[in-house]
Amino acid sequence: MTRPQTVLAFDFGLKRIGIAGGDTLTRQAAPRSAVAVHRGVPDWQAIAREVRTLAPAVLVVGAPYNADGSEGTLLAAARRFAAELEHRFALPVRLVDERFSSLEASEALKARRASGARGRIARADIDSAAAAVILGRWFQGEGEGT
Repeated sequence: MTRPQTVLAFDFGLKRIGIAGGDTLTRQAAPRSAVAVHRGVPDWQAIAREVRTLAPAVLVVGAPYNADGSEGTLLAAARRFAAELEHRFALPVRLVDERFSSLEASEALKARRASGARGRIARADIDSAAAAVILGRWFQGEGEGT
């Protein structure tokens, strides 16, 4: 039997990168704090803190494809981010199609708020909830190299 592993997922963006963590035992993904991107450079210190805190065995990055399956405008940048993660942390990185993950995350957050959760939904909350959607998809076997 394979030991449970922690996995950290990223919803790459040009302003923020959403982050979610989970494990292969429960296969549940939970949003974590999003990190800022300044002048095209992610907050690598904040990302490194998340990696140190969770000690993941695998990193998952959302790959932005268009609705028709063609490559999205951010796909090359997301792949560069994934390559940099692999280089910096010496961990395997998997890509997962993130189509509609932000929409799915936004709808889930709105539904939770409608059922009594308080507070405004910030863009960073949606980004990290989208990372949780991406991680959930990876747990379900989607993605490149899963």
